[in-house]
Formats: sequence, C-alpha cells, structure tokens
Amino acid sequence: MAGHKGSKYYNIFLRYEIWLEKIDTEKVLTGEGFGLLLEIERAGSLMEAANNLKISYRKAWGMLKEVELHLGFPLVKRQRGGASGGRTVLSSEGKELLDAYRALHYETDSAMKSIAKVFFRRINEIQERK
Repeated sequence: MAGHKGSKYYNIFLRYEIWLEKIDTEKVLTGEGFGLLLEIERAGSLMEAANNLKISYRKAWGMLKEVELHLGFPLVKRQRGGASGGRTVLSSEGKELLDAYRALHYETDSAMKSIAKVFFRRINEIQERK
C-alpha cells in the first residue's frame, strides 16, 4: 500500500503484520509461524519447509509444538519415513487455522487499503503546505 500514483510518496509503503498473542503479550503465533504453516502446506514436509524458510528443523518443530500447546489442537500430522520417506502435512485443524488466517489477511488487506489512502492523503497535505 503506497501513496497514490504521481505523489511524492508513491514509492513508500505502509506495512503491517498479524500475530496472535496472549493477554500478557506473549506471542503465540507470529508471521513466521503462519509462514511455516503455509510452507508445510506447499511442501508437504517439515524438513523442506524449514529449509525453504532458512530456519532449522529443530526451530520449526519447536514453533509447531509451542503453538499447538497454546491453541490446544494439532497443526500437523507426521507420517514416518519408509521407502518414499516421511511427510508432514497439516492436520484438518491446521488447514482450518490456515484458511481462517487467509480470510483474516484478506479482510485486513482490504481495510488497510482504505486506511492507507487516508493516511497518504494526509501526509500529502502536510507536504503540500510546505
């Protein structure tokens, strides 16, 4: 979300991040965690997802376990290796969480576009008064 085309602020963007946290501000699920879930869904493997995100397998596994502990439901299902190797796929609850996140992100993006227009109009007005 940038300023309107032709404005001085056209190449400046307003960014935001969505995360879940507890009342004591302890983070439960961050953008990195949502990114991990998205990558697990795409890759079908925790190891590949971790590699793609350039985080350790141990960190990725720890993130999943921590979120599962806070939310109270499993995010992934593991299938041990065999001739074709192991897999980690999202559980049905993990898929539902990811669907809810996508919907939240879509709704938030829509709202932020309107908010950003007002914001950039205001800073353009400040700049024009100089």
